[in-house]
Amino acid sequence: MSIQVLLDEFKAVASNPKQQLDNFKAQGKKVVGVLPYYAPEELVYAAGLVPMGMWGSNTKNISRAKEYCATFYCTIAQLALEMLLDGTMDQLDGIITPTICDTLRPMSQNYRVSMGEKMPVIFLAHPQNRFAPWGLQFTIDQYTHVKTELEKIAGKEITNDDIQNAIKVYNKSRAVRREFVKLANDHCDVIKPTIRSAVLKAAWFMLKDEYTEKLEALNAELAALPVCDWQGTKVVTSGIICDNPALLAAFEENNIAIAADDVAHESRAFLWDAAEDEADAMMALAKQFAAIDYEVLLYDPKSAENRRGEFVANMVKESGAQGLVLFMQQFCDPEEMEYPYLKKALDDAGIPHIKLGIDQQMRDFGQARTAIQAFADVLELNK
Repeated sequence: MSIQVLLDEFKAVASNPKQQLDNFKAQGKKVVGVLPYYAPEELVYAAGLVPMGMWGSNTKNISRAKEYCATFYCTIAQLALEMLLDGTMDQLDGIITPTICDTLRPMSQNYRVSMGEKMPVIFLAHPQNRFAPWGLQFTIDQYTHVKTELEKIAGKEITNDDIQNAIKVYNKSRAVRREFVKLANDHCDVIKPTIRSAVLKAAWFMLKDEYTEKLEALNAELAALPVCDWQGTKVVTSGIICDNPALLAAFEENNIAIAADDVAHESRAFLWDAAEDEADAMMALAKQFAAIDYEVLLYDPKSAENRRGEFVANMVKESGAQGLVLFMQQFCDPEEMEYPYLKKALDDAGIPHIKLGIDQQMRDFGQARTAIQAFADVLELNK
Protein backbone atom coordinates (compact mmCIF):
# COMPACT_ATOMS: atom_id res chain seq x y z
CA MET A 1 0.00 0.00 0.00
CA SER A 2 1.41 3.41 -0.93
CA ILE A 3 2.42 6.02 1.62
CA GLN A 4 -0.26 8.43 0.42
CA VAL A 5 -3.04 5.86 0.73
CA LEU A 6 -1.97 5.06 4.29
CA LEU A 7 -1.74 8.73 5.22
CA ASP A 8 -5.18 9.41 3.78
CA GLU A 9 -6.62 6.57 5.87
CA PHE A 10 -5.07 7.95 9.06
CA LYS A 11 -6.34 11.45 8.25
CA ALA A 12 -9.87 10.14 7.66
CA VAL A 13 -9.92 8.47 11.07
CA ALA A 14 -8.37 11.42 12.91
CA SER A 15 -10.81 13.92 11.44
CA ASN A 16 -14.00 11.99 12.19
CA PRO A 17 -14.18 10.11 15.51
CA LYS A 18 -17.98 10.14 15.22
CA GLN A 19 -17.72 8.01 12.07
CA GLN A 20 -15.37 5.64 13.85
CA LEU A 21 -17.82 5.28 16.72
CA ASP A 22 -20.68 4.61 14.29
CA ASN A 23 -18.58 1.97 12.53
CA PHE A 24 -17.78 0.17 15.78
CA LYS A 25 -21.42 0.22 16.86
CA ALA A 26 -22.52 -1.11 13.45
CA GLN A 27 -20.13 -4.03 14.01
CA GLY A 28 -21.85 -4.78 17.31
CA LYS A 29 -18.92 -3.61 19.42
CA LYS A 30 -19.23 -1.81 22.74
CA VAL A 31 -17.21 1.38 23.04
CA VAL A 32 -15.92 3.12 26.19
CA GLY A 33 -14.83 6.75 26.14
CA VAL A 34 -11.52 7.52 27.85
CA LEU A 35 -10.79 11.06 29.00
CA PRO A 36 -7.19 12.34 29.20
CA TYR A 37 -4.94 10.85 30.25
CA TYR A 38 -3.02 7.87 31.69
CA ALA A 39 -6.18 5.84 32.07
CA PRO A 40 -5.43 2.09 31.75
CA GLU A 41 -6.77 1.51 28.24
CA GLU A 42 -5.37 -2.01 28.47
CA LEU A 43 -8.26 -2.93 30.78
CA VAL A 44 -10.81 -1.71 28.23
CA TYR A 45 -9.13 -3.71 25.48
CA ALA A 46 -8.84 -6.76 27.76
CA ALA A 47 -12.61 -6.65 28.29
CA GLY A 48 -13.21 -6.96 24.55
CA LEU A 49 -14.38 -3.35 24.43
CA VAL A 50 -13.16 -0.51 22.22
CA PRO A 51 -11.40 2.40 24.00
CA MET A 52 -12.22 5.75 22.38
CA GLY A 53 -10.13 8.79 23.29
CA MET A 54 -12.03 11.92 24.36
CA TRP A 55 -9.86 14.96 23.60
CA GLY A 56 -12.43 17.61 22.77
CA SER A 57 -12.92 19.02 19.27
CA ASN A 58 -11.50 21.75 17.05
CA THR A 59 -14.76 22.19 15.15
CA LYS A 60 -17.44 22.54 17.85
CA ASN A 61 -18.49 25.40 20.10
CA ILE A 62 -19.29 25.07 23.78
CA SER A 63 -23.02 25.45 24.27
CA ARG A 64 -24.83 22.90 26.44
CA ALA A 65 -21.70 22.05 28.43
CA LYS A 66 -21.80 25.58 29.88
CA GLU A 67 -24.72 24.43 32.04
CA TYR A 68 -22.38 22.05 33.89
CA CYS A 69 -18.89 23.56 33.66
CA ALA A 70 -17.13 26.41 35.38
CA THR A 71 -15.79 29.02 32.96
CA PHE A 72 -12.20 28.29 33.99
CA TYR A 73 -12.30 24.64 32.88
CA CYS A 74 -10.10 24.01 29.84
CA THR A 75 -11.90 23.66 26.53
CA ILE A 76 -10.69 20.07 26.10
CA ALA A 77 -12.79 18.92 29.05
CA GLN A 78 -15.75 21.15 28.19
CA LEU A 79 -15.87 20.08 24.55
CA ALA A 80 -15.55 16.40 25.45
CA LEU A 81 -18.74 16.86 27.48
CA GLU A 82 -20.32 18.92 24.69
CA MET A 83 -19.82 16.00 22.30
CA LEU A 84 -21.74 13.75 24.67
CA LEU A 85 -24.55 16.23 25.21
CA ASP A 86 -25.04 17.17 21.55
CA GLY A 87 -25.30 13.55 20.37
CA THR A 88 -21.90 13.29 18.68
CA MET A 89 -20.56 10.66 21.08
CA ASP A 90 -23.62 9.70 23.11
CA GLN A 91 -23.62 6.15 21.72
CA LEU A 92 -20.76 5.27 24.05
CA ASP A 93 -21.40 2.36 26.40
CA GLY A 94 -19.50 4.00 29.23
CA ILE A 95 -16.85 6.58 30.00
CA ILE A 96 -13.74 6.60 32.22
CA THR A 97 -13.00 9.90 33.94
CA PRO A 98 -9.48 10.16 35.41
CA THR A 99 -8.78 12.84 38.01
CA ILE A 100 -5.28 13.68 36.86
CA CYS A 101 -5.69 17.48 37.08
CA ASP A 102 -7.75 20.13 38.84
CA THR A 103 -10.18 20.37 35.93
CA LEU A 104 -10.78 16.66 35.42
CA ARG A 105 -11.30 16.10 39.16
CA PRO A 106 -14.55 18.12 39.41
CA MET A 107 -15.43 17.35 35.78
CA SER A 108 -15.84 13.70 36.74
CA GLN A 109 -18.87 14.70 38.75
CA ASN A 110 -20.16 16.94 35.96
CA TYR A 111 -20.09 13.92 33.65
CA ARG A 112 -21.86 11.81 36.25
CA VAL A 113 -24.65 14.38 36.72
CA SER A 114 -25.10 15.09 33.01
CA MET A 115 -24.63 11.59 31.53
CA GLY A 116 -24.97 9.18 34.46
CA GLU A 117 -28.48 8.08 33.50
CA LYS A 118 -27.42 7.39 29.89
CA MET A 119 -24.17 5.50 30.44
CA PRO A 120 -21.92 4.25 33.26
CA VAL A 121 -19.41 6.89 34.38
CA ILE A 122 -16.33 5.20 35.83
CA PHE A 123 -14.36 7.33 38.27
CA LEU A 124 -10.56 6.83 38.38
CA ALA A 125 -8.38 8.49 41.03
CA HIS A 126 -4.63 8.42 40.44
CA PRO A 127 -2.25 8.61 43.42
CA GLN A 128 0.50 11.22 43.36
CA ASN A 129 2.66 9.26 45.81
CA ARG A 130 2.67 6.36 43.40
CA PHE A 131 6.11 4.82 44.01
CA ALA A 132 5.82 3.30 47.52
CA PRO A 133 4.14 -0.10 48.08
CA TRP A 134 1.04 1.60 49.44
CA GLY A 135 0.96 3.88 46.37
CA LEU A 136 1.13 0.88 44.08
CA GLN A 137 -1.65 -0.76 46.07
CA PHE A 138 -3.80 2.36 45.76
CA THR A 139 -3.33 2.26 41.99
CA ILE A 140 -4.23 -1.43 41.90
CA ASP A 141 -7.34 -0.76 43.99
CA GLN A 142 -8.42 1.98 41.58
CA TYR A 143 -7.70 -0.16 38.53
CA THR A 144 -9.62 -3.02 40.13
CA HIS A 145 -12.61 -0.69 40.48
CA VAL A 146 -12.31 0.24 36.79
CA LYS A 147 -11.98 -3.45 35.87
CA THR A 148 -15.12 -4.36 37.84
CA GLU A 149 -17.17 -1.66 36.12
CA LEU A 150 -15.86 -2.67 32.70
CA GLU A 151 -16.82 -6.28 33.39
CA LYS A 152 -20.39 -5.11 33.96
CA ILE A 153 -20.40 -3.35 30.57
CA ALA A 154 -18.75 -6.27 28.76
CA GLY A 155 -20.79 -8.96 30.51
CA LYS A 156 -17.66 -11.05 31.04
CA GLU A 157 -14.80 -11.49 33.49
CA ILE A 158 -11.48 -9.86 32.66
CA THR A 159 -8.82 -12.47 33.45
CA ASN A 160 -5.15 -11.99 34.24
CA ASP A 161 -4.34 -13.56 30.87
CA ASP A 162 -6.64 -11.07 29.14
CA ILE A 163 -4.74 -8.17 30.71
CA GLN A 164 -1.34 -9.66 29.93
CA ASN A 165 -2.36 -10.05 26.28
CA ALA A 166 -3.58 -6.44 26.21
CA ILE A 167 -0.26 -5.27 27.68
CA LYS A 168 1.59 -6.99 24.82
CA VAL A 169 -0.72 -5.37 22.25
CA TYR A 170 -0.26 -1.91 23.79
CA ASN A 171 3.50 -2.25 24.27
CA LYS A 172 3.84 -3.10 20.60
CA SER A 173 1.66 -0.13 19.67
CA ARG A 174 3.76 2.21 21.80
CA ALA A 175 6.98 0.89 20.27
CA VAL A 176 5.68 1.33 16.73
CA ARG A 177 4.59 4.89 17.49
CA ARG A 178 8.00 5.70 18.96
CA GLU A 179 9.55 4.38 15.76
CA PHE A 180 7.16 6.50 13.67
CA VAL A 181 8.21 9.65 15.52
CA LYS A 182 11.85 8.96 14.64
CA LEU A 183 11.01 8.19 11.01
CA ALA A 184 8.89 11.33 10.78
CA ASN A 185 11.94 13.34 11.77
CA ASP A 186 14.07 11.61 9.11
CA HIS A 187 11.38 12.09 6.47
CA CYS A 188 9.89 15.44 7.41
CA ASP A 189 9.51 16.29 3.73
CA VAL A 190 6.80 13.60 3.60
CA ILE A 191 5.50 13.66 7.19
CA LYS A 192 4.62 17.32 7.53
CA PRO A 193 3.23 18.70 10.82
CA THR A 194 -0.45 18.30 9.88
CA ILE A 195 0.15 14.73 8.69
CA ARG A 196 2.25 13.83 11.72
CA SER A 197 -0.51 15.03 14.01
CA ALA A 198 -3.20 13.06 12.14
CA VAL A 199 -1.23 9.81 12.24
CA LEU A 200 -0.70 10.04 16.01
CA LYS A 201 -4.23 11.30 16.68
CA ALA A 202 -5.80 8.34 14.86
CA ALA A 203 -4.47 6.02 17.58
CA TRP A 204 -7.09 7.36 19.99
CA PHE A 205 -9.96 6.26 17.72
CA MET A 206 -8.84 2.80 16.57
CA LEU A 207 -8.34 -0.59 18.17
CA LYS A 208 -4.64 -0.66 18.96
CA ASP A 209 -3.89 -3.90 17.12
CA GLU A 210 -5.51 -2.56 13.95
CA TYR A 211 -3.79 0.81 14.33
CA THR A 212 -0.42 -0.82 14.93
CA GLU A 213 -0.69 -3.02 11.85
CA LYS A 214 -1.43 0.01 9.67
CA LEU A 215 1.34 2.10 11.26
CA GLU A 216 3.85 -0.73 10.82
CA ALA A 217 3.05 -0.66 7.10
CA LEU A 218 3.62 3.10 7.00
CA ASN A 219 6.88 2.79 8.95
CA ALA A 220 8.15 0.17 6.50
CA GLU A 221 7.40 2.46 3.56
CA LEU A 222 9.13 5.41 5.24
CA ALA A 223 12.17 3.35 6.24
CA ALA A 224 12.67 2.40 2.59
CA LEU A 225 13.06 6.07 1.61
CA PRO A 226 16.38 7.94 1.73
CA VAL A 227 16.68 10.33 4.68
CA CYS A 228 15.61 13.73 3.43
CA ASP A 229 18.00 16.68 3.15
CA TRP A 230 15.76 19.14 4.98
CA GLN A 231 16.54 22.74 4.09
CA GLY A 232 14.08 24.30 6.51
CA THR A 233 14.16 24.45 10.30
CA LYS A 234 13.01 21.98 12.94
CA VAL A 235 11.31 22.40 16.30
CA VAL A 236 10.12 20.30 19.22
CA THR A 237 6.52 20.93 20.25
CA SER A 238 5.30 20.84 23.85
CA GLY A 239 1.97 21.12 25.64
CA ILE A 240 -1.21 19.15 26.25
CA ILE A 241 -2.50 19.06 22.68
CA CYS A 242 -1.69 20.72 19.35
CA ASP A 243 -3.81 18.96 16.76
CA ASN A 244 -5.51 21.84 14.94
CA PRO A 245 -4.66 21.54 11.22
CA ALA A 246 -5.21 25.26 10.66
CA LEU A 247 -2.58 26.10 13.27
CA LEU A 248 -0.12 23.40 12.20
CA ALA A 249 -0.41 24.60 8.61
CA ALA A 250 1.47 27.73 9.72
CA PHE A 251 4.49 25.53 10.38
CA GLU A 252 4.38 24.20 6.84
CA GLU A 253 3.94 27.69 5.38
CA ASN A 254 7.18 28.71 7.10
CA ASN A 255 9.15 25.55 6.26
CA ILE A 256 9.19 24.31 9.88
CA ALA A 257 9.24 20.57 10.55
CA ILE A 258 8.52 18.84 13.86
CA ALA A 259 11.56 16.83 14.98
CA ALA A 260 10.02 15.43 18.18
CA ASP A 261 7.37 16.33 20.72
CA ASP A 262 6.67 16.62 24.42
CA VAL A 263 2.90 16.63 23.96
CA ALA A 264 0.43 14.77 26.20
CA HIS A 265 -1.83 13.92 23.26
CA GLU A 266 1.16 12.55 21.35
CA SER A 267 4.51 11.20 22.63
CA ARG A 268 3.91 11.53 26.35
CA ALA A 269 1.17 8.91 25.91
CA PHE A 270 3.51 6.20 24.63
CA LEU A 271 6.88 6.66 26.33
CA TRP A 272 6.40 4.08 29.08
CA ASP A 273 5.72 0.37 28.61
CA ALA A 274 4.27 -2.14 31.10
CA ALA A 275 6.29 -5.23 32.05
CA GLU A 276 5.23 -8.32 30.11
CA ASP A 277 6.94 -10.73 32.52
CA GLU A 278 5.09 -9.59 35.67
CA ALA A 279 2.97 -12.49 36.97
CA ASP A 280 0.28 -10.11 38.28
CA ALA A 281 -0.87 -8.07 35.29
CA MET A 282 -2.56 -5.46 37.49
CA MET A 283 0.75 -4.91 39.31
CA ALA A 284 2.43 -4.51 35.93
CA LEU A 285 0.02 -1.70 35.06
CA ALA A 286 0.49 -0.08 38.48
CA LYS A 287 4.27 -0.18 38.11
CA GLN A 288 3.97 1.28 34.64
CA PHE A 289 2.07 4.26 36.05
CA ALA A 290 4.63 4.63 38.86
CA ALA A 291 7.49 4.64 36.34
CA ILE A 292 6.14 7.61 34.35
CA ASP A 293 8.66 10.44 34.62
CA TYR A 294 9.19 14.01 33.40
CA GLU A 295 5.44 14.60 33.54
CA VAL A 296 3.87 17.97 34.30
CA LEU A 297 0.80 16.50 35.99
CA LEU A 298 2.54 13.97 38.25
CA TYR A 299 4.46 14.44 41.48
CA ASP A 300 8.25 14.46 41.16
CA PRO A 301 10.12 14.25 44.48
CA LYS A 302 13.15 15.77 42.73
CA SER A 303 11.28 18.63 41.07
CA ALA A 304 13.66 21.19 42.62
CA GLU A 305 16.36 19.84 40.30
CA ASN A 306 14.26 20.84 37.26
CA ARG A 307 14.71 17.37 35.78
CA ARG A 308 11.73 17.80 33.45
CA GLY A 309 13.01 21.08 32.02
CA GLU A 310 16.38 19.48 31.32
CA PHE A 311 14.67 16.44 29.78
CA VAL A 312 12.81 18.65 27.29
CA ALA A 313 15.93 20.73 26.55
CA ASN A 314 17.86 17.54 25.83
CA MET A 315 15.06 16.37 23.55
CA VAL A 316 15.53 19.51 21.45
CA LYS A 317 19.27 18.94 21.20
CA GLU A 318 19.12 15.20 20.49
CA SER A 319 16.39 15.52 17.84
CA GLY A 320 18.35 18.07 15.82
CA ALA A 321 15.75 20.80 16.37
CA GLN A 322 16.71 24.46 16.52
CA GLY A 323 13.99 25.53 18.96
CA LEU A 324 10.78 24.70 20.82
CA VAL A 325 7.16 25.78 20.39
CA LEU A 326 5.04 25.54 23.54
CA PHE A 327 1.29 25.30 22.97
CA MET A 328 -0.12 26.66 26.22
CA GLN A 329 -3.67 25.43 26.71
CA GLN A 330 -5.75 28.20 28.25
CA PHE A 331 -6.66 27.48 31.90
CA CYS A 332 -4.22 24.55 32.13
CA ASP A 333 -2.83 25.39 35.56
CA PRO A 334 -0.19 22.61 35.73
CA GLU A 335 1.37 23.61 32.41
CA GLU A 336 1.25 27.31 33.29
CA MET A 337 2.84 26.74 36.70
CA GLU A 338 5.59 24.59 35.20
CA TYR A 339 6.44 27.03 32.42
CA PRO A 340 8.98 29.18 34.35
CA TYR A 341 11.04 26.06 35.06
CA LEU A 342 10.87 24.94 31.44
CA LYS A 343 11.83 28.44 30.28
CA LYS A 344 14.85 28.46 32.61
CA ALA A 345 16.08 25.11 31.30
CA LEU A 346 15.69 26.24 27.69
CA ASP A 347 17.34 29.60 28.34
CA ASP A 348 20.25 27.94 30.19
CA ALA A 349 20.73 25.60 27.21
CA GLY A 350 20.57 28.51 24.73
CA ILE A 351 17.47 27.09 23.05
CA PRO A 352 15.05 29.66 21.57
CA HIS A 353 11.35 29.08 22.15
CA ILE A 354 7.95 30.70 21.83
CA LYS A 355 4.81 30.21 23.89
CA LEU A 356 1.50 30.23 21.98
CA GLY A 357 -1.73 30.51 23.97
CA ILE A 358 -4.38 28.23 22.48
CA ASP A 359 -7.76 26.68 23.15
CA GLN A 360 -10.01 24.48 21.05
CA GLN A 361 -12.50 27.22 20.28
CA MET A 362 -9.93 29.36 18.49
CA ARG A 363 -10.79 29.90 14.84
CA ASP A 364 -8.58 32.90 13.98
CA PHE A 365 -4.88 32.09 14.08
CA GLY A 366 -3.62 35.38 12.66
CA GLN A 367 -1.53 36.30 15.69
CA ALA A 368 -0.18 32.77 16.02
CA ARG A 369 0.79 32.71 12.35
CA THR A 370 2.65 36.00 12.75
CA ALA A 371 4.48 34.68 15.83
CA ILE A 372 5.41 31.43 14.05
CA GLN A 373 6.66 33.35 11.00
CA ALA A 374 8.83 35.58 13.19
CA PHE A 375 10.12 32.55 15.10
CA ALA A 376 10.99 30.82 11.82
CA ASP A 377 13.14 33.81 10.90
CA VAL A 378 14.93 33.60 14.26
CA LEU A 379 15.57 29.87 13.84
CA GLU A 380 16.87 30.38 10.31
CA LEU A 381 19.40 32.92 11.56
CA ASN A 382 20.54 30.52 14.29
CA LYS A 383 21.05 27.52 11.97
